[in-house]
Amino acid sequence: MSEALRMVKAEMGLDAMILSSKKECKKGILGFFSKPYYEVTAALEPRPQQRPNPYREEPPPVPERELSTREEFQNSMLGPLAREVRELKQRIEALTRKESQQAAQQAAPQPQEPQPETPAAARTFGKEDLEEIKQLLYNAVSGGKEKSLEKGSGKGPAPVTFQLAGQALEQTTVKAARPEPVAFPFPVEQRETAAPAVKLVQEAPRASDEERLLQQLAEELSGQDVGPQAVQTLTESVRAAAEGGVALDELRSLMGENLAGMVKCSGSLRIKKSGPRIVAVVGPTGVGKTTTIAKIAAMYALNRRVSVAMVTMDNFRVGAVEQLKTYAKIMDLPLEVAGNSQELSKALARHSDKDLILIDTAGRSPKDADRLDELKGYLETQTGIDVYLCLSATTRSREIDEIIATFGTLPLTKLLFTKLDESRTFGCIVDTCLKHKIPLSYFSTGQKVPEDIEVATSRKLAAMVVQESN
Repeated sequence: MSEALRMVKAEMGLDAMILSSKKECKKGILGFFSKPYYEVTAALEPRPQQRPNPYREEPPPVPERELSTREEFQNSMLGPLAREVRELKQRIEALTRKESQQAAQQAAPQPQEPQPETPAAARTFGKEDLEEIKQLLYNAVSGGKEKSLEKGSGKGPAPVTFQLAGQALEQTTVKAARPEPVAFPFPVEQRETAAPAVKLVQEAPRASDEERLLQQLAEELSGQDVGPQAVQTLTESVRAAAEGGVALDELRSLMGENLAGMVKCSGSLRIKKSGPRIVAVVGPTGVGKTTTIAKIAAMYALNRRVSVAMVTMDNFRVGAVEQLKTYAKIMDLPLEVAGNSQELSKALARHSDKDLILIDTAGRSPKDADRLDELKGYLETQTGIDVYLCLSATTRSREIDEIIATFGTLPLTKLLFTKLDESRTFGCIVDTCLKHKIPLSYFSTGQKVPEDIEVATSRKLAAMVVQESN
């Protein structure tokens, strides 16, 4: 197909339009052993014909050939340069011939009659003028390619043949009086106006090595969906080290340490010596609150031999109570169902001898203010309840900000992130910790009970963000 398109462009020009293309097969024996070929239909858009003007006596102008983009560029940008090169070349040739004639006259025998003495300045005027024009020619044609500026067999760049507006210029070999740092590819009358622009381009500051390193680190953090404010904070924390010449890998390690120092983590649940530790897990629907409570209960009841009781207030979702009852039966733990604040108070009173009481709440939409006020009334009737906000790592930072702003009416004490195994980026956790300053408690990394849960640490979060970005 590519060969067919090249044939179309070569036959009809670059302006040819492809109307249709299809693949055909030559006839063979029962359709076998046939080679495919391509049939391409192309056309050229007809040019509008110029109508003669009946009010003009002169014949209509002959339509000029349409110029391609390259020819238009050559005529508009390189035409003045070509004219200048030709004029300077002619002047150089004339002065060279004049100089040769003067040298021949000096070599010829002088007549006896006295002749007026020619001043030294007059004798050398043609040579100086020639050198000046050579230098101008060098400046005019040395805008982008190395050119030979020496006449004869001396040192200098290689000669160049110029092709301007479809017309080849002869090789021009001139000797430069001195190299110029800036070559202006403009006509003589435009050089004064073009010089400031070229100077600005030359003086434009280049990004330093440390800026490039910081920019790379910022791009890596942005790839982890870390917010702009957090990215600026973290990159500024390693700017001094970057200016000191620290390598990129060391800057990443230093950034991870700085991030770990900025994030607050509460560690695991601490059991009270007097009275039970009561923890209520709240959050939007579908973030995994019930499974997380089962994991925490199994962690303390089976691994640490702590007496645990569970209370569920989720009587809205179908199968929520049965799901938690199944976990309670497997772990041989008591489970209470509370539908209002009075039932919650009674359930907590019956298990006041336990070390840990976990409360599962129904999922609430951040936009449902009435349900949130109802949940707030349930939790405020009891004192000493730690409220853990359960969030999903797959949620965007902007949505997490809205959830925290809505659930902020509750006495939030800790954050708990789930579904880390389903998320590829963890920048939302960093943004949440740096913006809201609420400590992290646990990370849920899967659906297995009780294996897929771990205590959140700042170093773990820094390793996930920095290493994953790397």
